[in-house]
Amino acid sequence: MTAVAASSATGGTAGRMVSVVKADQRTGRLVRSVVVIAGRSAPGRVVRAAAAAPASSPQPAPVRSAAAIAEAVERAAAQHSLPPELIHSVIKVESNYNPTAVSPKGALGLMQLIPATARRFGVSDVFDPADNIEGGARYLRYLLDLYRGDYPLALAAYNAGEGAVAKYDGTVPPYAETRSYLKLVAHQLREAAPTAVEKPRPQAAAARPDDTTHVRAVVGEDGSLRYVSQ
Repeated sequence: MTAVAASSATGGTAGRMVSVVKADQRTGRLVRSVVVIAGRSAPGRVVRAAAAAPASSPQPAPVRSAAAIAEAVERAAAQHSLPPELIHSVIKVESNYNPTAVSPKGALGLMQLIPATARRFGVSDVFDPADNIEGGARYLRYLLDLYRGDYPLALAAYNAGEGAVAKYDGTVPPYAETRSYLKLVAHQLREAAPTAVEKPRPQAAAARPDDTTHVRAVVGEDGSLRYVSQ
């Protein structure tokens, strides 16, 4: 887009000012600049004025809706035979539903996946809510299978790592942060009643003896969390 206007140059020499709007090669933003083309006294001479303010401002990224996040949770819960309340509780404690959350330790997104865990469970964009939730749910399912349905151990490993659980002989590590984490998740589960869940396993896991999962979350008065299989 180009606009042309005539003007008078010093000493009576006529000239033209050409206003040009084009994309900046570095930022991609539209920038307006003015080109002054001199008259007869200096044929062919072109003087560029300083760039003016951007012609347009970049649009903010779209905000992911709560409904879209809830839909992604339901989908991942059904796919991996998990209580949706569990996924919601982990998200609430991990990031408070902030899709772009970054922890001081480098955990990313809604379910606070570290880059190595994201790669391990096939997450290509940790800041995409659906992708992050799918990877976090897949990791939770893996941990529950690893610890034979022991939810506190699975959550402890989610928080502190599988190595920490192994270090303490398959028990919840005595870390204050991890113990607090379990209580916070338990509190969120208590708020997200009902906690009784009955989910069929995916067809691919039909050969396993625990083909159907019957889980009831039990939260103690002190905030401790237990899951009872029925």
